[in-house]
Amino acid sequence: MRSGHKIEMSDLHSFVTVAERGSFSAAALDLHLSQPALSRRIAKLESTLGVCLIERTTRRVDLTAVGRDFARKAREVLNAFESSLLGINEGTSHLYGEVTVACVPSAVIHFLPDVLKEYRRLYPRILVRVMDEGASHALSSVVRSEADFGINYIGAQEINIEFKPMFKERFVLACLDDHPLAAQPSVTWAEIQEYDYIAVAKASGNRFLLDLALADVPTLPHPVCEARHVRTVVDMVEAGLGVAAVPLLAIPRPSAHSRLRSIPLEAPQVFRTLGLIRRRGRVLSHAAEQLYAMIQQWSMERKD
Repeated sequence: MRSGHKIEMSDLHSFVTVAERGSFSAAALDLHLSQPALSRRIAKLESTLGVCLIERTTRRVDLTAVGRDFARKAREVLNAFESSLLGINEGTSHLYGEVTVACVPSAVIHFLPDVLKEYRRLYPRILVRVMDEGASHALSSVVRSEADFGINYIGAQEINIEFKPMFKERFVLACLDDHPLAAQPSVTWAEIQEYDYIAVAKASGNRFLLDLALADVPTLPHPVCEARHVRTVVDMVEAGLGVAAVPLLAIPRPSAHSRLRSIPLEAPQVFRTLGLIRRRGRVLSHAAEQLYAMIQQWSMERKD
């Protein structure tokens, strides 16, 4: 590092944001800076260190080998600084920041509210952004560092993703309470054939799981309607358009006004596993790490 020059925390924060977003424009939006101002910060940091951290191209931003190593260390420095503020402020209530969680919609209502209530009590000044997206988009958001971490049922096979299982859920038949199948303790896939069946579109992660699990089943229902998202499929069932096979968490919590019923599906049983996903090797901020740990702890207590 050049003598007489000091590295400022704002410059470190700017560099780490650029590194994680992979884009000057996206990082500038996050930091509420103009792109020229952000570029000046990065240039000043590179000048202070006397090294090139970023290789700039017309389409994207790539880190140099030195830049990749420095990004990890800079993130650790920022996290340590953030954590030290807790002691200075005599508690967590004064900690500022943002946490972004990419979560499949069916898991939002069931996994997040109780945890977020407690998190807000501990960290009232931290903004939590929930990106309720389809499985593929939620996974991509974590891979591209648009989200700190996520809750998803895909990602376990991704080499750059760390997947920690939380909850295994079964696919069930969603129908109205006056449907002929509603009174049965369970339903086979063959029994659904004679009824109007609503499916998620083939681009859906849930459709992929079902098609894979049912590949050897000779008799399957043929959909009369498809929708992109599971929650839309459930809305269609509730409107009386037919029945659908959906993950259990996609069924809204029971209420006095809901006529939805969920019946276990058999022959075969199909499951999906929801888990916490984060980019492998990424060091989370203190705020994000605390929320990640709280969700993980909540899921463990639920299993018990």
